[in-house]
Amino acid sequence: MAVWLKYCIPLLSLWLLSTVAEIRFHEQCKESSCGIHEPPIRFPFRIKGRQPEWCAYNSSFDLHCTYTNHTVLQLSPSVKAFVKSIDYSTQLMNVSLSYPQGCLQKSFNFSGSPFGFNHDVGLVLFNCSVITSYTNTDHSDIIAPGNFSCLNVPGFQVIAVDFSSSLVDMPVLSCTRIQSLLSLPDSVLLNNNVTGLSWFQPDCKNCERNGGQCKIKENNTKHEFHCMGTPTGSSKWKLLAGILGPFLLVSVGVIAYYLYIAVTETRNYTRFRRFLEDYKADKPARYSFADIKRITNQFKEELGQGAFGTVFKGKLSNEIQVAVKVLLNTSTGNGQEFINEMETMCQIHHVNVARLVGFCADGFNRALVYEFLPNGSLQNFISSADNKDAFLGWEKLQNIALGVAKGIEYLHQGCDKRILHFDIKPHNVLLDNNFIPKISDFGLAKLCSKDQSIVSMTTARGTLGYIAPEVFSRNFGSVSYKSDVYSYGMLLLEMVGGRKVTGVSTENSNHVYYPQWIYNLLENNEDITIHIEGEDARVAKKLSIVGLWCIQWHPINRPTMKAVIQMLEGDGENLEMPPNPFSSTSAASTSNRGGTGRLIQELDVISEIE
Repeated sequence: MAVWLKYCIPLLSLWLLSTVAEIRFHEQCKESSCGIHEPPIRFPFRIKGRQPEWCAYNSSFDLHCTYTNHTVLQLSPSVKAFVKSIDYSTQLMNVSLSYPQGCLQKSFNFSGSPFGFNHDVGLVLFNCSVITSYTNTDHSDIIAPGNFSCLNVPGFQVIAVDFSSSLVDMPVLSCTRIQSLLSLPDSVLLNNNVTGLSWFQPDCKNCERNGGQCKIKENNTKHEFHCMGTPTGSSKWKLLAGILGPFLLVSVGVIAYYLYIAVTETRNYTRFRRFLEDYKADKPARYSFADIKRITNQFKEELGQGAFGTVFKGKLSNEIQVAVKVLLNTSTGNGQEFINEMETMCQIHHVNVARLVGFCADGFNRALVYEFLPNGSLQNFISSADNKDAFLGWEKLQNIALGVAKGIEYLHQGCDKRILHFDIKPHNVLLDNNFIPKISDFGLAKLCSKDQSIVSMTTARGTLGYIAPEVFSRNFGSVSYKSDVYSYGMLLLEMVGGRKVTGVSTENSNHVYYPQWIYNLLENNEDITIHIEGEDARVAKKLSIVGLWCIQWHPINRPTMKAVIQMLEGDGENLEMPPNPFSSTSAASTSNRGGTGRLIQELDVISEIE
């Protein structure tokens, strides 16, 4: 949408401006005249003082109206042409010339003028000392001497003879040729002052003959022009409507789009406000965005980043430290992750779930304030047993695994509503000073009624590597609380294997998926970890078996979290090996193995609570 607007709106704007300019030309430069009986005036002419300069081709085409309403064209400083008629299709006008008598050759010096006489004549000037012969002879080809009196000198008189005349019988024998005038109006020979005047540029003859009208291009210093139609009356408005229609349609579309965004944002904000009113009884502290900035010292210390925002370290006081999760301000999720986490955290009070201290819903700024857990996430302590600097020890790892299991069991069975986390992984398990685990990040959580557990989902959610198969494909079963069990099983196996992918043999460079590597070791009764003095390696085996039970492909073959806790609290000696989750026959073998029935429970078909 943004790309389309980027290119289309400027083009439509130019199109509209061009059309408006054309209509403005017709309005301000519309045909006019000096009087009822005077010729119509339009491009390339204009009536000076009545119309803008750009209505004329250039200043040479400026016409004036006299106080008697006659149309006048100033050909030169000394010559005026009273315009009688104008034929735009032939670019010819009839004019009556007015010029000072006695100096004809100076009056018609039109150098640089765009106009020329339609019928001109050429004259030769003679300076004569004998005048009697001219005076007594009737020669019509001789121009009256008074027309050139400005050239006379004492004892001589100037006369003019037409180029086409014969000089044989003319009284010029005692005359001296002094000058030639090549282009004068033929009216000087016809004893009148009406003549034809034409112009050659701009050449609009074809445009006029086809019913069009020339118009100068705006903002053009070269006086270029183009031919356009001559809409009048209602047709002008039809032209404008034809151009404005698509433009207005696009404008309405753009306005509707932004109104939709505004309404959606307003609706989301209203939803937030109602939600906060519903849950204010749980009394989490509410902070303004200015408070969040102050608490985090202008977001100075970043603890980590997630799919929906960034976590910063903050202080409520010198004694109380917090972790502030600032959610991304985007419209793609409609703020659902904020509501998910708020709705979930306001109902949870458990030692193995991170505690919500407060929240921020200031305008479109969203933030969640949690208790600060100094040891960070379990991800920082996932390491193989041979890494003594980072390895926590099997007893501590079992306590962490048991605490996480109790936290998930509380989410599934201990709340008023069943909460499905959908993003169980080491990164979302935080550790306090005593390494007590606390589940965090409920942005993907789903709530459903207590007696139901199968959830309808349109898209997969979670982190690759921890997402249960049924979340990707319903061929494995329905999405339910067993999806959290699968993620927990991957977490256990990662705690055991230290995220290591180990070769099958020293001679084979091929590698296998590390949960499968663990299963192969157990099935062959091989040790899955290095023996360390003071560490009970049986814990690793127990965690591995429980983890492999949890990652069975089909949800119905996985244990509940209650059963997981029972297995973790036992000594592990009586745990049976689960079916091979990496074998296509694992589902069939499950039903044939004794002793596993206690781990398999039928699922209640349920619907998700929105």
